[in-house]
Amino acid sequence: MTARKHSRDDDAEVWAEWVGTHGPAVRGYLLAMVGRADVADDLSQEVFCRAWRARDRYREQGHARAYLMQIADRLACDRARRLGREINLSDDGWRAADPAEPGPGPADDLLRAEALGQLASALESLSPPQRRVLLLRYYGEMGFAEIAAILECPLSTALSHCHRGLMALRKLLVNQDHER
Repeated sequence: MTARKHSRDDDAEVWAEWVGTHGPAVRGYLLAMVGRADVADDLSQEVFCRAWRARDRYREQGHARAYLMQIADRLACDRARRLGREINLSDDGWRAADPAEPGPGPADDLLRAEALGQLASALESLSPPQRRVLLLRYYGEMGFAEIAAILECPLSTALSHCHRGLMALRKLLVNQDHER
């Protein structure tokens, strides 16, 4: 949706494209943030409702996905604040947010579930900014400039959070591997 004059039909076409193109990434990010499919579905719907209501004010200045992910991030953080807790990633949330791929058998499913559990546990030990940057980067498929804009921080801060978060994840996952 750009700043040009457009008809309702144009809006509907752009809207359908946005939902089809960006909907899975928005929902995946929200699911990883809140850990419940029903809440992620509700928040995803609210993201697109807010974008639709603001369509006359929207100006294409970057990528539509960055705009939608900023709305999603704020909704998830507002929800966590209202509930009086930090955003935590559950094992079920990671399994549901992870794209389903057909596996060769039950043993592979078990290994995958164990790895997802380890990742969820490691991610919960990160600071909230590190966790948000990593989720936006890898689930939201966002660039660092877009992440910095969403989190309203300097680019160097977003890069730093990502680097420190990845280093901490590596250390935690290696330690978990050695403990087994």
